[in-house]
Amino acid sequence: MEKLIVVGVDGSLTAAASARRGAELARATGCALHVVSAYAAEAPDALRDGGDHARGESEADVALRIARGAAEELASLVPQITSAAVRGTPADALVSEAERLNASIIVVGNRRVQGIARVLGSVAGGVAHHAPCDVFVVHTH
Repeated sequence: MEKLIVVGVDGSLTAAASARRGAELARATGCALHVVSAYAAEAPDALRDGGDHARGESEADVALRIARGAAEELASLVPQITSAAVRGTPADALVSEAERLNASIIVVGNRRVQGIARVLGSVAGGVAHHAPCDVFVVHTH
């Protein structure tokens, strides 16, 4: 089975930095890359206008657009790249995709946060505690 690296994106500059590092790692190790963007559950009739949402665009649509956009930007670095939108918190989405796809590594960024989560960051900490594989934490600040 082909080795796979899973990386999460959310449209932020720190996530883009992590995704780029994940792509570089995939290229260096000959792994495929899977770009994931998480979205929360929402009512089916919810409409948004503002921010990243186009009127009538669901959270899932936004997440898929973000994941696909990141994958397109990284395509020159990695020959085999896929993308997906996954429902759940960012940490849960990364872990569930890694489990589903039998990933070798999850790449996650470490944002500056306050309180107890500041050691790794809330997403990085959640992934590290529940990952079914190795976790590579990218210093993004």
